[in-house]
Amino acid sequence: MKLPTSALILLVGTASSASAFTGLSSRSNNANSALSMADRRISGSSGTGEGWLAEPAAPVNSDASLQKTVEEALKGSTFQKRLSLLGSTGSIGTQTLDIVDACPDNFVVDALSAGGNAELMAEQVAKYQPKVVSMETPEAAKEVADRLKAAGYSGPMPEILHGPEGIDAVASVDTADTVVTGIVGAAGLQPTISAIKLGKDIALANKETLISGGPVILPLVKEHGINMLPADSEHSAIFQCLQGVPEGGLRRVILTASGGAFRDLSKDELFKMCEEDTRAVQAKATTHPNWDMGAKITLDSATMMNKGLEVIEAHYLFGASYDDIDVVIHPQSIVHSMVETMDTSCLAQLGWADMRLPLVYSVSWPHRLRMPYKPLDLAEIGSLTFTKPDHEKYPCIRLAYEAGRAGGTMTAVLNAANEAANEMFRDDVGLGFLDIPKLIEGAMEAHKADLKIDDVQLDDILSCDAWAREYVAKASAEVASGGKILVV
Repeated sequence: MKLPTSALILLVGTASSASAFTGLSSRSNNANSALSMADRRISGSSGTGEGWLAEPAAPVNSDASLQKTVEEALKGSTFQKRLSLLGSTGSIGTQTLDIVDACPDNFVVDALSAGGNAELMAEQVAKYQPKVVSMETPEAAKEVADRLKAAGYSGPMPEILHGPEGIDAVASVDTADTVVTGIVGAAGLQPTISAIKLGKDIALANKETLISGGPVILPLVKEHGINMLPADSEHSAIFQCLQGVPEGGLRRVILTASGGAFRDLSKDELFKMCEEDTRAVQAKATTHPNWDMGAKITLDSATMMNKGLEVIEAHYLFGASYDDIDVVIHPQSIVHSMVETMDTSCLAQLGWADMRLPLVYSVSWPHRLRMPYKPLDLAEIGSLTFTKPDHEKYPCIRLAYEAGRAGGTMTAVLNAANEAANEMFRDDVGLGFLDIPKLIEGAMEAHKADLKIDDVQLDDILSCDAWAREYVAKASAEVASGGKILVV
């Protein structure tokens, strides 16, 4: 797949120009009906039933899934699950281990993987005594072993691995029955596939697994009969609301969004700030007003690409068509998402902004474990508000709907382009905040000639992922040197 030079046309436009954010199909003669539809209807609640998935990834929307839920619930809460945790030193990983600490009778840790934080990994090994451990590099793996020896660790020494093979080994450890995918980005795709093929349930905290790999993952979930259980707040909320909803009962999914770092600024105020004070924008974009999250997802929240990605994930998890998935901004982050049933009743899940709540349900479903957390106090909150997102202020939402409706490999390109642009913005290579959606849109437009819809394989996903990153790297270098990108 070549990087077309025609996709990189440098103009002298300003970075704050809203005119750069036009729909893909409006600049193309390609009569792609899915993309054309995206221009006419960014989101909606038509309730037509068209475009729904008959067999979504999560155990919902069918008689069989309802029966499975009841059978699991009747087993009682004295269960014990053995966990494999990908990304144990990150935000998702450490909060999952908090749950293990709170419920030691219910959970055992069999395997851990992490990046380069050897100090924390050594502490986790000493505490949880996993069988297998993996680090990103051989140097980090050696440091874990050295730290354990220096600390006089006398427990059973785990097998300490590194690299992609090590992550795969952690996901595939034979004794674990549930894999928590807490690593960020497309790196979580291959180990998740390995775990599914071994019949392990997935506590899904990695959005990209379904966003990039949905066309590959869904057939595997069906083939191996595993449970894919959402571990992020919004999709967990939807999943919880769907417990007990019979087949054919779901009409609409409503995702709530905090609005991110710039929610209190108007479009014009944000664009002016991007033009006049780029340093302040960069600092603000990487600080979330409500949640304590990793750097990547915090910036995704500021661009609201995180919500766009969640729209795609909701489609694959729950089967709803893109016309029946809405987004609303809810600054208090108390209502974590909602569903509307066919009789127009709306069911919502509420709770404090605490990632442990969705995590605990993902590893204990369908049971309700007693947790030592602060109960919700609606009187303390006082009021809950909801507004529609401004799609000109947040063009990433529109891009996600367009990619989802296009289907096939387009969502992998969207995700990879976003990951690359997000990282480069945080690395301070000279990108402006408003360059992020422009780079993503440029990659999507350039990919249209190679878009694959049918019979998508893992190699197709990985190839598109690599291509999109290359595209953004080349395009961002041009932007950093003083040009501005516009796709024609």
